[in-house]
Amino acid sequence: MTDSIGRAEALLAEHREGRGRLKVFLGAAPGVGKTYAMLQAAQTALRQGRRVRAGIVETHGRRETAALLAGLPQQPLRRVEHRGLKLTELDLEGLLADPPELVLVDELAHSNASGSRHAKRWQDVEDLLAAGIHVYTTVNVQHLESLNDEVRDITGVQVRETVPDQVLLDADDLVLIDLPPRELLERLREGKVYVPEQARVAIDAFFSQTNLTALRELAMRTAAAQVDSALALRYRQQGQAAPPLLGRLIVGAGTAPSAERLVRHASRLADQRHLPWTLVHVDTGQPLDDAARANLQASQRLAERLGGEVLTLRDSDPARALVRHARDQRASVLLIGRGRPRGFSLRRRLASRLLRLAQGLEIAILDLDRDAPAAARPRRAIKPGPYGAAILATTVAAAIAEGLSGLLELPNISLIFLAAVLLVAVRSSRGPALFCALLGFLAYDFLFIPPAFSLTINREQDVLTLAFFLLMALLTGDLAARQRRQLQALRRTQRETLALLDFTRQLSAASDRQAVVSVTLKQLGDATRHVCLLLPEKAGQLVTQPGDLTLANNERIAAEWAWKQEKPAGCGTDTLPSGGWWWWPLLSESGSLAVLGVRRDNAQPLDHAERRQLASVAQPLGQALARVRLSEDLEAARLHGETEQLRSALLASVSHDLRTPLTVMRGSIDALATLGDAIPTSDRQELLEATRQEAERLDRYIQNLLDMTRLGHGSLQLARDWVDPGDILASALQRLQPLLSGLQVATRIEPGLPLLWVHPALIEQALVNVLENAIRFSAPGGRLEICLLRQGGELQIAVADEGPGIPPEDRARIFDMFYTAARGDRGGQGTGLGLAICQGMVGAHGGRVSVEDGLDGRGTTLRMHLPLPAAPPAE
Repeated sequence: MTDSIGRAEALLAEHREGRGRLKVFLGAAPGVGKTYAMLQAAQTALRQGRRVRAGIVETHGRRETAALLAGLPQQPLRRVEHRGLKLTELDLEGLLADPPELVLVDELAHSNASGSRHAKRWQDVEDLLAAGIHVYTTVNVQHLESLNDEVRDITGVQVRETVPDQVLLDADDLVLIDLPPRELLERLREGKVYVPEQARVAIDAFFSQTNLTALRELAMRTAAAQVDSALALRYRQQGQAAPPLLGRLIVGAGTAPSAERLVRHASRLADQRHLPWTLVHVDTGQPLDDAARANLQASQRLAERLGGEVLTLRDSDPARALVRHARDQRASVLLIGRGRPRGFSLRRRLASRLLRLAQGLEIAILDLDRDAPAAARPRRAIKPGPYGAAILATTVAAAIAEGLSGLLELPNISLIFLAAVLLVAVRSSRGPALFCALLGFLAYDFLFIPPAFSLTINREQDVLTLAFFLLMALLTGDLAARQRRQLQALRRTQRETLALLDFTRQLSAASDRQAVVSVTLKQLGDATRHVCLLLPEKAGQLVTQPGDLTLANNERIAAEWAWKQEKPAGCGTDTLPSGGWWWWPLLSESGSLAVLGVRRDNAQPLDHAERRQLASVAQPLGQALARVRLSEDLEAARLHGETEQLRSALLASVSHDLRTPLTVMRGSIDALATLGDAIPTSDRQELLEATRQEAERLDRYIQNLLDMTRLGHGSLQLARDWVDPGDILASALQRLQPLLSGLQVATRIEPGLPLLWVHPALIEQALVNVLENAIRFSAPGGRLEICLLRQGGELQIAVADEGPGIPPEDRARIFDMFYTAARGDRGGQGTGLGLAICQGMVGAHGGRVSVEDGLDGRGTTLRMHLPLPAAPPAE
């Protein structure tokens, strides 16, 4: 158990490593002493030797509070101009450039002036914490986002500056600064909070006894919730089971103006019950007007800020979709908002259907319209086009029915009007379909039910016929309209799925980073939307793709912030929203891989549907970039391993093969220097000859190394000339005459061989390397055969020996550098570079080297194949 606790504490410490600690001084209202308490704590920290700096502190002219600033180092404020006013703001850049250990940031809910990095001060605090700086800050309870509606109901004041509840829940310490309402009112009257004129207005408008008591209760509840969250964290830190989460909260999102009220209530309910929560909007295919779309997007953005997930489902039945999703997610609570009924509908209201379908689920219904008058509700504008089509369809159906009235029975004529209703339903929506059904009912009664041209019905059976007709028309029209919306929703889903599938397929086929970038720019961009990627280079800088795109300074700052903080930034967010680009970081387990940028032509923010679509493609895009990076890392690791292997082999070769000739030469020179004339002339000549041979061998080794280096860097120049292949062979044999003295060498040259268009010295060196290799592996007195012959359009130089031979599985390896050194020099010394150089030199002339069996099935034959171009005319 102790080990488990240790592991849990280590994991927690690793998670918090490098991040500053946040201490929040929470109050029920202005004037309770939050700033005073924060400055007292800062003075205590300063006396303890901590590096404290006041980032921004609002004293509001209170002498006691200003006195506590004495002795505290202060960060100079940033001066900005906003709407003709000169304002002072927190200098976030200065604090990050010269970070203290602890910084004081007053008024956490403050909204920054235009042009700041972030829209809100609490986001500045997040950056300070991420940089490892500890922060003391203050906030009033009425600024919490989830309490916004509740505070408005209590005080009648709509608070505009808010802070997400998660900021307080993530705080390391929360200090409740409490002051009884009576004492706070005393301070107000004495002018210790505001000047006397402002104090009287504040007491009348906001600081009433009732309001202060209610706000005090909210502050205590908030502090209790934070304590409860900290207790659960301590449980997990000690390796014990935290209080279990009871399912999930599902919230049905609507398009009413009061949808944000539902989201705030859902956030508070989720915090109280310790439930994760999701805001779900069911797209039935019904088109939304601008106001409804704006309400929906505002509620979705608020849910994201408050820590909830946002999801969109497509279904013609919202109740069935919500219940199905709740069961799939094993949710325990389903929360919806209830508004006043709007118009006529054949379907049951959502709450009634949920109560009937959601057996075993807790259904919570919030009255959203208790404060909103019915007259204030926006009404959807009626488009005349579909209703005109309904009138036209009814007129055409009446004309057809009139023409066929002599051939058809009266009940069958109604089918013509039903066909018109179905046609309108599948071509438009429910409203025009129901309107067409009503028109068809009236036309059928007026034109065909006796007496004609009258709405009077004489026969009882005709009443039943008309009733059935109206019922069937309404049902079929509503059903057809719903099926049409569902079909449209399925088509949209199919298009998105196919686009995502095609995008994923192309990403999987991309083999390098540039291919991934090309696929992304091609698939995500269109006529109204521009896309770019910012990718890191080795120097750590973000490079824009496509390369010809130039970003403004504020756009690049927003993109770099999204890269570092791993959060969206730019247009439509609360971080640097002044630009036109929306930046989304592409993440992996190791951090940010790239930043995806999207910009509309009209520079308007992306709606939730577009952001959701881009977020869905961000995952496969991030995986593709991670795969490409992994491939590049593996290739670099492979090359590094091969380089290390070659370096080790080279060092081993240098330490053995190059030292051996030097040792022989040094021994001969020492003997000559020590003994001098005492050495017989023949022995002295032998020592000098051995010295010369070892010096030549050393020269060949060094030449091989230099040639291999030139081949590897592509700096080997071919000074071609026409040369007789017999001359090349004679020169090579002359160079190796001392080594060939103990072997039986036979040469066979085909008569009439053409001239070679080659670099004579390189081909000679290649032939010398092949011959030296054959000599090294030949036994004393062994046979060596050299053939020059013409085969097709190439000249072949073959060197065959009677050595130990090369197994077929190893024949391709003999051209690898240091192969001989790696497997041992059983036939003599050598660096293992000779055949590799031979292959490189012959390959530089467009030829190749092959390996075959040697003489009489023993040994090895190395055959050089050189191309034969057309010879010049004889001079």
